[in-house]
This record gives sequence, structure tokens and C-alpha cells, in this order.
Amino acid sequence: MNRTPIWGLFMENGKQAAEWFRQTYAALKAQVGRVVVGQEEVVENTLVAVCAGGHALLEGVPGLGKTLLVRTIAQALHLEFARIQFTPDLMPADITGTNILVESETGARTFAFRAGPVFTNILLADEINRATPKTQSALLEAMQEQAVTVAGKRYPIEPPFWVLATQNPIEQEGTYPLPEAQLDRFFFKILVGYPTLDELREIVDRTTGVEIPQPEVVADKETLLRMQRLVREVPIARPVQDFALKLIVATHPGSEYAPPEVNKYVRYGSSPRGAQTLILASKVFGLLDGRYNVAREDVQRALKPAMRHRILLNFEAEADGVTPDQILETIWNHVARTEGEPLKV
Repeated sequence: MNRTPIWGLFMENGKQAAEWFRQTYAALKAQVGRVVVGQEEVVENTLVAVCAGGHALLEGVPGLGKTLLVRTIAQALHLEFARIQFTPDLMPADITGTNILVESETGARTFAFRAGPVFTNILLADEINRATPKTQSALLEAMQEQAVTVAGKRYPIEPPFWVLATQNPIEQEGTYPLPEAQLDRFFFKILVGYPTLDELREIVDRTTGVEIPQPEVVADKETLLRMQRLVREVPIARPVQDFALKLIVATHPGSEYAPPEVNKYVRYGSSPRGAQTLILASKVFGLLDGRYNVAREDVQRALKPAMRHRILLNFEAEADGVTPDQILETIWNHVARTEGEPLKV
């Protein structure tokens, strides 16, 4: 009796899983596209972060549809959605919740915990850099451990849970830049640019008429959690993983893989969390291409959104107009050149 080798079964099942993942993602992206015009890379990277179970920071001027994008994703996934407008007077308890004094029917008074808006599936932290550092820190435990601690008691947040935050890069008066510890907790930093003329025309046509398009539900919590588990099951060959890790090490000034530009312009490089993000995001991109494995091209696609907020530049870089994306392009070409023909980012 002929038997299929174990590796053959593994690859066959892997291809089927990758195809299911790709089709589910395509259906989700199509529903988002019914509401959000253009912004292909922004939508893709935001959905990649969601599929990998990571938080995302969307940076762009007001009015570009960042809030609309987050709300549309929540509707298409039939998830609980909460929005917090970050302002200087926002307090940590406004996010996490607090203990309140309640009186029972017998007249006894006790403290009961009233959950804040952080207890949801998708939390939109709108203009997150407008709140004080004390308030911003209220999200640190939730983003890392999916739980909050109030009055010494820990309250877990039911998965799935994401923080999708927005910030305005232009108007910095009255803002509090996010500390590196919080920036590092974001899976991706996504830059939201202006629409083209054709996209602007489509936006006006969709939003100034009688009917406003709405997304249909294409998945649920269980489907999304299954997608997250599948991402972590995708194998990655040791040479590809080592290549990705060399990119991480190359962000550290003085390291053996760092190009001269890193030593000149970078104060601090990526943490190990950046390596975890780069690998997970590469696995998602591999699945989106219908492959149950990771290639260098997947690492290439994940590099900038995964790393641009994890590189801290010095004053000299600011004076010379050097951006994190330019440093990442240099790092890619430098590391790739040591192992073969460089690939442009």
C-alpha cells in the first residue's frame, strides 16, 4: 500500500492552511475596502498586525481615515470596539476602570470594580500622544500582559485584544511623546499618507451621497484566534531566521553588522521584541503569498513597519534630515550584501 511521506502530508496540510488564511484575509480586506478608499499599504499592514495579534500605531495628519479604518475592521470581524479620545486631563482610571462604593439591598456597603473601556477587543487610542505620561502608562500592562491591575487586584482582558492608536506627527504643541517602552510594545508603526486625486474623488463620491457603505461581517473571534495560532505554526528556515536576526543586530551601534550610517546616526537600536515582531510579521506575509514558510522577501516587507519606531536617532540625524526608514534601507542593503546580491527595500 502506498503511503504519503510524513513531510508530504505536512506540506500539503500547510498549503491548505495557508490558502485558508489567504482567503480569509482577502475577504476581510475586501470588506475594509468597501469603506476605506485607497491606503493599500496602510490597510495591509494594519491587518497584518491584527492577524499576528499585535498592536499598531498609525501616524498621520487628521482626516485621513485612521479612525474609520479601525472601526471598519472591528465591524468586519464582529468584535467589541471602544474608542478613547486621549486628552491632557484624561486619567488612568478613565482607561482601566476603578473601584466604586456600592450599597446592597441590606444596606451593606462594599467596593466593586467598574471596568473601563480597555476591556474590549479592539481599543482605539485616538491621539494617544495628547495624554500625560501617567495616563499613557495605564496601557502598558494591558498591551503586554492583556490585564490591568487596580488597587492591587489583577483583572485579565479576554482575548482577542488589540490597541490601535493614532497620533498626529505635525501638531506637537501640548503633546507628550510616547516613551520608548511604550513604542516598543507596538507591533507596527504605520505611516498614513495623503490620498491621490483619484482616491480623493472616490472618497467624496462615497461620503457625500445618500448611502454610506458599510462592511459585512466576514469572521469572528474564533476565526481570528485560529489565524493567530496558524501564524505561530509557520516554520522558518534557520538561514532565513538568522538573516532577519542580523538585521536586528545591525541596528545596534558598534555591532559587527552595523553599517557606518548606524554608528553615525543611531543612539539605540531594536530590542528583542523587535526580533519577535519581525519574525511573526514575516510569517504573516508568507501566508498571504500562499506559502507555509518564510522567505527573505517576507522579511523585506516587514522590516520598515516593524522597526521604524524601534530605532532612536541622535541629533546629528535630525540635523541631516535622516529618517528611520532611510537607516533601515541602508541596513538591509548592508546585511544583504554580505550574503549575496542586495535587495532594495
